[in-house]
This record gives sequence, C-alpha cells and structure tokens, in this order.
Amino acid sequence: MKARLRRVFITLVTLGLSATAFTADASLLKPPPGAKVAIVMFEDLQCPDCSRAYTMVMEEASAHKIPVVLHDFPLPMHNWAFEGAVWARYFDKTSANLGNEFRKFIYANQIQITRDNLPQWVQKFADENKAEVPNTKDPDGKLAQLVLADYSLGQRIGVEHTPTIWVVGNSGVSQPLVEEVKDRDKLAQMIEEMLSKAQPVAAAKVTSTPKAVARKKKIVKTPKKAG
Repeated sequence: MKARLRRVFITLVTLGLSATAFTADASLLKPPPGAKVAIVMFEDLQCPDCSRAYTMVMEEASAHKIPVVLHDFPLPMHNWAFEGAVWARYFDKTSANLGNEFRKFIYANQIQITRDNLPQWVQKFADENKAEVPNTKDPDGKLAQLVLADYSLGQRIGVEHTPTIWVVGNSGVSQPLVEEVKDRDKLAQMIEEMLSKAQPVAAAKVTSTPKAVARKKKIVKTPKKAG
C-alpha cells in the first residue's frame, strides 16, 4: 500500500511539472463553514521557510480570531516530508490541536530530523504529549491519501513553492505570499483588508434532507492562542 501511494505521489509530481500550462484558480479556496475569513497555508514540514512562517501565521490568526486551514504540499526534493505529513494526519485524528502541536514540534526541531531518525522524533513528541505511537500509523493508506489529495489541490491552483499562503474570505481571495514570508505587518494588513470586505455569515438553514445532514465536513485546523 505504501509503495503504491508513493508511486501515485511521484506521478502527481511529474504531472505538476506542466502545471504552468494551467491557470491558477485560488477562487477554489474558501473559509470553513461559519467563518468570514481564514488563512490558507500550503506547507511542507521539511521546508525551512515553512518553519519560519508557521508560528507567524498561527499568531496572526489568533490575534485576528480567524481559523487557519493547512494543506500538505510535500516537495519531492524533501525525503521525509511526505512521511511527516502522514504522521501529522495521524495526530490530527486525536485532535486538531495535537496535530498542530506536532507540526510546531517538527518545525522547531527540523534541522535535526532526517528520514532515518524521524520515527524517534515522532516517539519523543508522543511521549511528551502522552500519546500513543502505533506500529503501523496508516494501515489502510487513508491518511496518505489525504496528503495526496492536498498535493493534488495545490497543483490544481498553481502552487509550486512552500509555504504558499492566501488570506481567503467570503468576498474573495488575496494575492499569495510565497516562500520567504517574513513581513508580519503585510500579512496582518491582508487579513484586515479581507475582514473589512467580508460579508456577514448567513445563518445555517435547517434541513431534513438526509444527504445534506450527512455531507462530509472538511477538518479545519484552529490556531491556539499566542503566548
């Protein structure tokens, strides 16, 4: 299963080489239900620029009381990024906060992590957070499929580098911030501008239609308060 999913990932990467032939359409990105504005970040846990951007994104989201939606975009040049993303998805199953704490932990220790010692760092995080580490984290490959789905979405909208960050609102989408995201004031300004243009969130309609009730909701990563 793992080998097959890796082959799928390689195929997606190969297809992505021609991504410039498509027109990027970030209008596909929307705030999660109930939110007027959100930050959307395509990340790679092995990417140094993502490591620097992650804390800033979470702190600005917390300061403006908006959610963060994270998408996996492990770059092919990084030899443990895909496995790291699958582990993050594993901890997400316990809670979004635990998954985000894992991402924060990995970024904080990124320069010490290798493909060979990644399992030891996963175990260290689990021990510190009283979480269990199974012998097989993804026996049916469903977590890897989630990572692949995120990567495919990134290709569809023209993502080529990490981090790629948008501020999205129910009235539109900002220009992306790409790779070295150092200007906190610029990100804050983009959030404030999007909030000023956002429309009120409509009250949810009550329906008795079984299909509407059973519709699958996307998991949203909610930032912890800074400090």
